[in-house]
Amino acid sequence: MHSASPVTGTERTPIRHDVIIAGCGPTGAMLAAELRLHGVRVLVLERDTEPASYVRIVGLHIRSIEIMAMRGLLDRIREHARQRPAAGFFAAIPKPVPEGLDSAYAYLLGIPQPVIVRLLEEHAVALGAEVRHGRAVAGLAQDDEGVTVRLADGERLRTRYLVGCDGARSAVRKLLGVGFPGEPSRTETLMGEVAVGVPPEEVAARVAEVRRTDQRLIVGPAGPGLYRVVVPAAGVIGRAEPPTLEDFRRQLRAVAGTDFGVHSPRWLSRFGDATRLAERYRVGRVLLAGDAAHIHPPVGGQGLNLGVQDAVNLGWKLAAQVRGRAPDTLLDTYHAERHPVAREVLDNTRAQVELMSPEPGPRAVRRLLTELMDINEVNRHLIGKIAAVDVRYDFGAGPDLLGRRLPDVEVAQGRLYGLLHRGRGLLLDRTGRLTVGGWADRADRLDDPTAALDVPAVLVRPDGHVAWVGDDQRGLDAQLSRWFGHPTARP
Repeated sequence: MHSASPVTGTERTPIRHDVIIAGCGPTGAMLAAELRLHGVRVLVLERDTEPASYVRIVGLHIRSIEIMAMRGLLDRIREHARQRPAAGFFAAIPKPVPEGLDSAYAYLLGIPQPVIVRLLEEHAVALGAEVRHGRAVAGLAQDDEGVTVRLADGERLRTRYLVGCDGARSAVRKLLGVGFPGEPSRTETLMGEVAVGVPPEEVAARVAEVRRTDQRLIVGPAGPGLYRVVVPAAGVIGRAEPPTLEDFRRQLRAVAGTDFGVHSPRWLSRFGDATRLAERYRVGRVLLAGDAAHIHPPVGGQGLNLGVQDAVNLGWKLAAQVRGRAPDTLLDTYHAERHPVAREVLDNTRAQVELMSPEPGPRAVRRLLTELMDINEVNRHLIGKIAAVDVRYDFGAGPDLLGRRLPDVEVAQGRLYGLLHRGRGLLLDRTGRLTVGGWADRADRLDDPTAALDVPAVLVRPDGHVAWVGDDQRGLDAQLSRWFGHPTARP
């Protein structure tokens, strides 16, 4: 029996939920929706009763935009987002969009974080997920049949699986006792949206002068009458409450020599540069995703994207486990695939933080890298890391496409991603000879010799990654069994 913060009491609470998710941020909401695509009974517990009071703008990078297209959400999100080129992300080095990004969605979408959270929560609820706000996990105990979850108000719930999507200070991770090694915050940064009391040209000139030696300062337009301000704080404060306007004025004077007459803040917040990665993403029937599994500085804007991509990797696997269709090792592939991706993201954010330092050594390296990024392949490589379009899972030996995400290629019905809205596997067959056979209840088949592929056929997982490339039925059947379990007996 596995346990953590054992739940007291002798009576057995009945299992009413297949999966309970702690946290209804972007990761938790996306995971709930993915599970509901497969009929899993889902309850989402969100500690906060109200959305965040600040309106931080977050960015959806290429791979996350592709995921939204795969699930039919992109048009809805675009209504609330601002599009900008897929360039200048890596350490804020200003370079153009590189050639060869190989995506129909080679741009970034900026969207207020409360809006993307609301849209994803509405999507999950529309699919049948239950969300309860103001409910925090305080204890858990697991056994061979399920997990008992104790809430802060004393209520006990029983579920077959629990997923902690409850942020950097994850209660679920702490209750599990999973290590969270890495580096604590060395510095903090203030961020907010404010009005300024000086002319725009004066702001631009002063910021340009400071950024010649210190890339950490940002003061730029954020809408009518507003400026987005990012400025280093003085050391590490670590308080949970947001900073004051006076804190901003003090730090702006220290870094820029002026406070720009800032006033009338719309929102103010702070963030640190702690970098940590959970040692394990799964302990028995309890799993971790999003910031509960990994944290890093926000340079490059990868945090929300990494969490949403965790959710889409985990959702179909956990659903198969709940429904009794998962191969024995399927759920373990979640950690095996996503843990190395997070490790890579932590490393690239570490590098970006160093490149933005005002110290002479990092400034020299930044100048050198700025020159190297004039080479398209270098620029493409670095943007590809942040946009997550170069992620390749290790599925064993095979063509380069194996393990990579399949772009939204043209097919007879329009675009490939329009066929993935239901979160099922897909065989894209240009030979006309292959079949999904006894797996037709879990995977679709498209017979399309005109599909824009340079291989005979591919098997695409529900998360959009290529599980098989080839033209022989025996090899295909082996991979269908590997990813989707035993075939359903046909009459």
